[in-house]
Amino acid sequence: MKQIQTKDAFYKTIHSEKPVVVKIFADWCPDCKRMDMFIGDILEEYRQYEWYEVNSDEIPDVAEEQEVMGIPSILIFQNGEKLAHQHSAFTKTPEQVREFLQQQLG
Repeated sequence: MKQIQTKDAFYKTIHSEKPVVVKIFADWCPDCKRMDMFIGDILEEYRQYEWYEVNSDEIPDVAEEQEVMGIPSILIFQNGEKLAHQHSAFTKTPEQVREFLQQQLG
C-alpha cells in the first residue's frame, strides 16, 4: 500500500481511470492497528487495484473534505469521484472489509 504524503498527491491519485482504494488512518488509532493485522491478505486478493493510505493527522484536509468521520475508513475513487465509503464502524473485521469490496468492486 502506497502512502500519500500531500493533498495534491491525493487529488492526483484519485483521478485515475481505474478504481483506486484509499485507506484513511491515524497512527494512534487502535482499530487502524487491528486492520493492519489483516489487510495484507485482502490487498493480495484485490491486487488488481491500486491501494493507497492517507494519515489523517498528516493531511487532515483530505479526511475532512471526504467526510471521514471515523477511522479507519476505506474509500474507493475513480476519475476523481468518490464511488464508495466504508465508515470505521464497518471496517473492524476482514469479513466486513471483504464484503464491502465485493459489493463495490466485484
